[in-house]
Amino acid sequence: MNLKQLEYFVHVAELGSFTRAADHLRIAQPALSRQVRQLEIELRQNLLMRNGRGVTLTDAGRRLLDHGRGILHQIARAREDLEEMRGAPVGHVTLGVPPTVGRLITATLVDEFRRRFPKATLGIVEGLSVNVSEWLVSGRIDVGLVYNPTPTPAIETKPLVSEPLYLIGPAGAKRTPQRVGPPVSLKEVAAHGLIVPSRPHAVRMFVERGLADIGERIQVALEIDGIPSILDLVARGHGFAVLSLNAIRRDPLRERLLARPIVKPRLITTLTIATSAQRPMTPLGKQMLAMLRDVVPRELEDAGT
Repeated sequence: MNLKQLEYFVHVAELGSFTRAADHLRIAQPALSRQVRQLEIELRQNLLMRNGRGVTLTDAGRRLLDHGRGILHQIARAREDLEEMRGAPVGHVTLGVPPTVGRLITATLVDEFRRRFPKATLGIVEGLSVNVSEWLVSGRIDVGLVYNPTPTPAIETKPLVSEPLYLIGPAGAKRTPQRVGPPVSLKEVAAHGLIVPSRPHAVRMFVERGLADIGERIQVALEIDGIPSILDLVARGHGFAVLSLNAIRRDPLRERLLARPIVKPRLITTLTIATSAQRPMTPLGKQMLAMLRDVVPRELEDAGT
């Protein structure tokens, strides 16, 4: 196996067609087909199922695609690391963020990144904290923001922002621009039907563990994977949610929602910066970490004001 074969395979797999991949790579299609076929022969596995409409991945192909993306990502980072020795930070860095965080910080991060690193480029992908952790291990991303990560030798984490959780319910006839009502105990939360994301969403798991610690179980009214949809259903009276104030900070429904701080005990969720413990950070990546420590707490802590 060589890097050219791996690169060709990844392009064919992602574009779903030898023809489209050949056009993108600007090589002849027969040459591309030979390289991918040689890779299959070396690995003694069929990686692609060929049909009249293009190609689909076999199980072996899906596994190799995950590895291939990570390997090519790291090769690019190695080149950029050496290039940065000659001057200002260059290259590309990819950040993974949970959706509730992404909608609050993405625009500011892009503005600040372009101001600080005009010769570099930034990629941001959104996913659940568990997905962000998996992407770090595979090498798909360079830095991740994750909630309440499970300790693992493969990932290094540093706390960034702690956020209290609130019971979010419908405001009723009275609109509440300030969004905050009287506190509610965690035991009272257990009596409410909750609209929650499916497992393994980080906040869902955190709430379940918190309730278990006081001998209670979560009462699931609906499982909805999408914070905007959850808030819409809460506003319509279909149940309650447990989220941070950041979740409703910029939502158009916020005046139809009442947020009550959870106490006795408080539920505090922690957003951390996560990096791979198995790969060195590039100079650009290290400066990206410093930028995140500057920007993210300021953006998220503004939610309480």
